Amino acid sequence: MAAGTQGDKQGSHKNGDKRRRLFQSLWAQIAIIAPALVLVIAGFVVAYQFVGPPPPDRIVMATGSESGAYHAFGKLYAERFREEGIELVLKTSAGSSENLALLADDKAEVPVAFMQSGIGRPEDYPELTSLGSVYYEPLWVFVRAEGQPRRLTELAGLRVAVGADGSGTRAVALALLADNGITDETADLVPIGGASAEKALLSDAVDAAVFVTSATSPRIRTLLAAPGIALMSFERADAYVRRNDYLSKVLLPKGTVDLAVNLPAEDKVLLAPTATIVTSPALHPALADLLLLTMRDVHRGGGRLEKPSAFPTGNFVTYPLEPAAQRFYDEGPPFLQRYLSFWAANLIDRLKILLLPLLTLLYPLFKVLPPTYSWRMRSKVNRWYKDLQALDDKLRADAISREDATARLDQIEQSVEQVSVPAGFAASAYTLRLHIDFLRRKVEDAPSDEDDAAVVG
Repeated sequence: MAAGTQGDKQGSHKNGDKRRRLFQSLWAQIAIIAPALVLVIAGFVVAYQFVGPPPPDRIVMATGSESGAYHAFGKLYAERFREEGIELVLKTSAGSSENLALLADDKAEVPVAFMQSGIGRPEDYPELTSLGSVYYEPLWVFVRAEGQPRRLTELAGLRVAVGADGSGTRAVALALLADNGITDETADLVPIGGASAEKALLSDAVDAAVFVTSATSPRIRTLLAAPGIALMSFERADAYVRRNDYLSKVLLPKGTVDLAVNLPAEDKVLLAPTATIVTSPALHPALADLLLLTMRDVHRGGGRLEKPSAFPTGNFVTYPLEPAAQRFYDEGPPFLQRYLSFWAANLIDRLKILLLPLLTLLYPLFKVLPPTYSWRMRSKVNRWYKDLQALDDKLRADAISREDATARLDQIEQSVEQVSVPAGFAASAYTLRLHIDFLRRKVEDAPSDEDDAAVVG
């Protein structure tokens, strides 16, 4: 029974020694790794100060009237944004001129808007940038006439609907009419547009009306089919394009609007601004990338006047291209967004700055830590060699008795037994014990004080 109790005590003692050595080994590793880990974390904390904020989950986009093309395309944009978990709120307006005012007003909190090219001057709004053009918006000039009007100068003395206040139609119409000498002094310029201008023209309340809208607009089909109303074909379109770089010369082939009834009945040459996407500095850079992807998905199929893949484009814009847009048109979508979802690509893009401390700190740490750890483990063993060498020197100089040397060796051996090193460094520990045994045998072979006294007697 006593023997069993003694065995249990020895087993418990061995288990305790094993746990102690394991703890010592673990603590030694922590002592090496912890400072390096603290250094890396500190580097990440500093670098994170330079990481930009995440994009908002709600933005406002100014469009136009609810019956207009801007608002219709805005709904398609909103659906695309909804797929990415972002709410795109569409703000109706009177048109491009009002949208320009909203973009320039910080209190309006409208960072992006549809705008007709040619609206405003870049020098007056240096903070605004463009993401590109998305489709043609032809300028339609309908005149109550039996012939085929071909010049704006023919509108002198007539009642002309030039678009509502705040609309892009009015801004472009007044500029082109003024170039042809048509002003408030030479004609009756009526500030109505859209449905009101259509109704006025059909009822003979005005003699001519200017519209800026797509070829798919029901209004255009109605006026092309109306008797006594003719669509102007711009015979000097090349001159207008030379004078106004936001305009394009567009051919409307006969039958384009309606093949069944052949509308228009003959080819027409039109002038066309473009619908553009304009942004303010308040737009988050990541949302600019998402807008560009949305523009591509919605408009690259083309339309009645646009060839497939002709839009979106960086051409025909009034305001300078956003750098992200320039890269998009030159190189295509950002690499990450070609393969990842918007949020995943944005997160990686934002956090890439954290790679700097990661590469700067971890690489040298990986080079330094292994030899440092190896040195630390070996030093736990090698430091006893200094004591062994000092003891050996004393033995050779006969400066220590055999009893004192034996006692010192016992102390060293007991201390060495407390040292715990990983298996990879066990050879050094066993080599130290061999050297202790070697020195112990040397001590045992040395004459004791009693032997010396006997020889003297």
